Amino acid sequence: MQRNEQMYQHCLQHMGRHVKADMADQQTFYGFVENVDVENVYLIVLESDNGYDDYYGGHGHHHDQRVFGGFGYGYPGYGYGYGRPRFRWNRLALPLAALTAISLLY
Repeated sequence: MQRNEQMYQHCLQHMGRHVKADMADQQTFYGFVENVDVENVYLIVLESDNGYDDYYGGHGHHHDQRVFGGFGYGYPGYGYGYGRPRFRWNRLALPLAALTAISLLY
């Protein structure tokens, strides 16, 4: 329980800052600390809708990629077809008990 209290205090110091969060299951998340409570730290993360991993490489929402002649439509990073990739902000709750490290990026 003391470790959770230390992680809670550490996360409070990084409120509103851009951080890297390392989890016990080897996942890494990049985002802004929005809020902290006694059980979770809440990050705002940038995710893409382009069919590839998230912009920062944390957890990915993989979409089916249409294939024609062995090649996907469009180019990597440009989503389905032409144009710029679409990004959106999303909230993510990470349990303090599973958080191994949180570090300030800038």
